[in-house]
Amino acid sequence: MIHAQPTRRSLVMIACAIVMVCGGGIAATAYIAASARTVYIDKAQITAPSVELASSAGGVLRNTYVSVGDMIAPNTIVAQVGVELVKSTTGGLVISARTDTGASIAPGTPVVTTIDPSQLRVVGKVEEDKGFTSIRIGQKAKFTVDAFGSKVFGGVVDEISPTSHSGDVVFSISDKRPTQSFDVKIAFDTRAHPDLENGMSAKLWVFKQ
Repeated sequence: MIHAQPTRRSLVMIACAIVMVCGGGIAATAYIAASARTVYIDKAQITAPSVELASSAGGVLRNTYVSVGDMIAPNTIVAQVGVELVKSTTGGLVISARTDTGASIAPGTPVVTTIDPSQLRVVGKVEEDKGFTSIRIGQKAKFTVDAFGSKVFGGVVDEISPTSHSGDVVFSISDKRPTQSFDVKIAFDTRAHPDLENGMSAKLWVFKQ
């Protein structure tokens, strides 16, 4: 029986196949190793606690004296509703401001909203069965922001919410129950990254200890 000798082309194809298989194995191993070291949170957002400024008495919106993007000091007059002058409390960055002069404003309805940019955090929701118990305050984290592509930023776990949010229903053999998720907040150097703004979407990795 005559055995055909492998051609140069077939040898190259075999070598490529071996490289692809080995490469895939290495990539899979690297992924598993990375997963073992980190908790990945797909849904995260840069945000800060907001302060809503409103008229206590209500009335017609006579004027708004600030605009979105303004940095204001404490006790700044931001609007006039009826005869009442609405003032800022702690100051900060204006993220919303009513501009519909002449509109009727109910008592307690916000006319201007501010945030303190130094309090910006990356806030992610992590489900209780997907690594939540591995997260501790002080752990290092890294995150990417959709607006900046693959650029990586660093931070530290600053806060873990003590209460949960109910999520989708998951099924077990005996019953069905809602999945619980918790907020995890990551502090970062806001002065070094002034381009990271309130409301930006992010992805987050927390390093396990």
